[in-house]
Amino acid sequence: MDSKTIIEKGKEVLRIEAQSVAALEGRIGEEFVRAVGMIFSCRGRTIVTGVGKSGAISRKIVATLNSTGTLSMFMHPADAVHGDLGMLRKEDVLLCLSKSGDTEELQNLLPLVKRVGVPVIAMVGSVRSRLAESADIVLDVSVDEEACPHDLAPTSSTTAALAMGDAMAMALLHLRNFTPEDFAFYHPGGTIGKRLLAKVSELMAGGDQVPKVAEGVPVRDAILEISSKRLGATCVLDGEGKLVGIITDGDLRRILEKTTDLTGYTAAMVMTKNPKTIPVDQLAVAALRVMEAHNITQLVVVDGAHRPVGVVHLHDLVKAGITDES
Repeated sequence: MDSKTIIEKGKEVLRIEAQSVAALEGRIGEEFVRAVGMIFSCRGRTIVTGVGKSGAISRKIVATLNSTGTLSMFMHPADAVHGDLGMLRKEDVLLCLSKSGDTEELQNLLPLVKRVGVPVIAMVGSVRSRLAESADIVLDVSVDEEACPHDLAPTSSTTAALAMGDAMAMALLHLRNFTPEDFAFYHPGGTIGKRLLAKVSELMAGGDQVPKVAEGVPVRDAILEISSKRLGATCVLDGEGKLVGIITDGDLRRILEKTTDLTGYTAAMVMTKNPKTIPVDQLAVAALRVMEAHNITQLVVVDGAHRPVGVVHLHDLVKAGITDES
């Protein structure tokens, strides 16, 4: 095995495909605007179709469109002429992908689509093909060469089609004012959903698990509360039950560096005043940002009256898969 040759071949493929994608930028014009506008304004769905490798790219485009707010479905052209054409409605838009533009399955399908009255967008590698001639809008995704040394296996052409599909999806996302929260709604089971949807209230220790002491109690009582609740800290409350401070393991270490005799010390004398807090209705990722910004591992969760209702710990956020990738 010649490592040098393999490395050069890999680089060559990436270079050819990158050039193919870069060439598409100059073709983003009025036809692209019309295609995006047609999909954006349609009252139905975007039906995407293609054969072979174009079919695989079609499915990926459908997945991207659906996840970014554009209702889409894949329809295999061969299955369409055997009954699946019933999924097509007049209010839909049909996006056809083909390198040659002369695929037999698509040629059999197009007259039927025209009969239904559905507009056609062609994403095609030949603007002089029959598909391009039949389409209402044509997006040119032609490439100078495939990365395949025999210029046969779809490589550059499928990469170009995929990139154009992404360009359309992102333009539609912009038109729909699609937010990160909207995106997370369609990805509730993944890391994105956890990062953008999980609330502090879902991950905090609440109820009887919340460590808290009155500000006038002896430090010994505060230490016992910290130890029993196992969160590495305790809230300190005033006479109305409002948060006035927090005592952490770090606070105790600092006082013990000064004296080992804690007789006469109260919680108020040891606590950190006005600790960082977060409202109970906030997202967990917001809590993570506060912790990272202030280099702390616990955050007190408060209600509208500034009473502690929970404590969220950095370890719990990490365990839940909460990350800040903004």
